[in-house]
Amino acid sequence: MDLTTLVGFAAGLLTTVSLVPQVMKIWKSRSAKDISRKMFTAFCLGVALWLVYGVAKGDVPMIVWNSVSLALAGSILAMKLKFG
Repeated sequence: MDLTTLVGFAAGLLTTVSLVPQVMKIWKSRSAKDISRKMFTAFCLGVALWLVYGVAKGDVPMIVWNSVSLALAGSILAMKLKFG
């Protein structure tokens, strides 16, 4: 694995993991009143487009981390809709 790919995996890991505390906080508190639905909708759409781009380019780090990010951000959005 070359240095560029390692940097891609590291960057993806850090940005993706940054969503985990928000998921955990919403899940534990059962409250998402301070979460912006519009922001997370736009974020999910953007991440989905990055995923499509990664697939088109065959970029494994982009595919892996954008898939995980989309699942995490999508769960935040779903909890926003469920818990308000």
